[in-house]
Amino acid sequence: MSISIEIARRIMEACKQRAQELRSPVSIAIVDAGGHLVLFERMMAPYGWATGNISLAKASTAVMFNQSTDAVAQWGSGIPGFASSMASMTQGKFIMAAGGWPIRMGGTTVGGIGISGGNAPGRDDDIARAGLAAIAQAAPAPVYRPPAQQPSLQPAPAYPSMPSPTPAPASPGSASMPQTVNSMYLGNERESSPDDEQLPFEDYRESNGGQS
Repeated sequence: MSISIEIARRIMEACKQRAQELRSPVSIAIVDAGGHLVLFERMMAPYGWATGNISLAKASTAVMFNQSTDAVAQWGSGIPGFASSMASMTQGKFIMAAGGWPIRMGGTTVGGIGISGGNAPGRDDDIARAGLAAIAQAAPAPVYRPPAQQPSLQPAPAYPSMPSPTPAPASPGSASMPQTVNSMYLGNERESSPDDEQLPFEDYRESNGGQS
């Protein structure tokens, strides 16, 4: 992802407006994520030719290290030979001076901006930040979308299971008898025992004194 010409023009106009408010005719360079020039303007033409190369070096350095050139200058100054080596390796597109910033959109660096020619300390940074603020205000705020609610699945009710009847242990040496299932009887019906003796009708009459 790299900066578009429309975004670069918006940044350029905001920087020019801030430079006019400060009465600081500066050179403004905007590069893409690869450090290639996208837009450039020198407000002090035909003078200030050196500020053009400096502004381009600031924009390239900001993209190269993904931080402001002021921050690069602070830690780079403690490394002997760092500035001269980088300037030689990049063919003059490296500089340790305030006024360069990476351009980020959506958390991604899409380019860099470099300002040179401010007639007071901190002017270059002030003008560069005005350009960055222009795209920050124009960026649409992220829309919060709640996650889709999933239908809640109710667990199936658990019912206690009835224990199965446990057969009585059979005694050793005896034949196993099938268990009798309880049944319901109507009226005064009585269950007879298998051992009850059934008397014939004649014997029954004799035992009851002949009454029928």
